Amino acid sequence: MASDNQDDLVNSSDPLHPANLIPELCRSFYNLGWVTGTGGGICIRTGDKVFIAPSGVQKERILPSHIFVLPFPQPDLSPHTDRVFLRRPALNLKESACTPLFWNSFDLRDAGSCIHTHSQHAVMATLLWPGAVFTISHQQMIKGVRVSGTGRSLSYLDTLVLPIIENTPNEEDLKDSMAEAMINYPEAAGVLVRRHGVYVWGTDWEKAKTQTECLDYLFEIGVKMKLAGLPTVLNEPL
Repeated sequence: MASDNQDDLVNSSDPLHPANLIPELCRSFYNLGWVTGTGGGICIRTGDKVFIAPSGVQKERILPSHIFVLPFPQPDLSPHTDRVFLRRPALNLKESACTPLFWNSFDLRDAGSCIHTHSQHAVMATLLWPGAVFTISHQQMIKGVRVSGTGRSLSYLDTLVLPIIENTPNEEDLKDSMAEAMINYPEAAGVLVRRHGVYVWGTDWEKAKTQTECLDYLFEIGVKMKLAGLPTVLNEPL
C-alpha cells in the first residue's frame, strides 16, 4: 500500500540527509566489492521514517529519487505482507528485498541503520567455519565492534562471536532465522548468511558503517589465517 508520492521526503540539499547518504554509501560499498551487481543494500532510520535503497538498480548508480520511505513502526512487516509506504519512486521500482530483514534490526536492536553486503570475505568465512558461529580473537580491529545493546566495544582480549544462518532461495525468507539468531546471540553485532553475505547494524549509519568495515577486515584476516593453518582464537589447537 502506498500513499501519494511525496518527493519532498527525498529532496534535500543536505549531504547528510538519508536520501543523499544512501547513494553515496552504496557507491562506496560498490568500490569495496561489497555490493556488486544489484546485490546488497542499506537502510537508515530517522525517528519515524525509514529510508531504503531500491532493488534491481546498479548500486553505484542509485539516485535520491530512487529511495523508498516507509513509516516506522509498520503494523505487520512479515515477508509476504503489503508494505505501508510514505514515498515510492515514480519509476517502476521495488524496495530492497532486504526490507523484512532490516526490520529485524529495528525491532530487536533498536537500530538506526542496517547494512547488507555480499562481500567475498564474509562468504568465505561462512564456508571455512562450517558450524553455527564465526569466531576470532586477539585482533586489534575487534575493538571497533560494539556489543549490541550495551554501547560497549569489544576489547582486544575478547572473542568475537557472530552467528551463521543458512541461506534460502528468496532473501525475505531469511527473516525468521535471522531473528532467531539475533535472539540466541543478543550481543552479536551482525548475522552471517552462509554462501550469501552478512547483515550488520548500528545505532546510526556511522556506527553501522564502522562495524561493517571492522567485521569485513576480521572476516578477511580470519579466512587468511584459516587457510594458512593458524588458529583464529588464541589457544585454539591447530
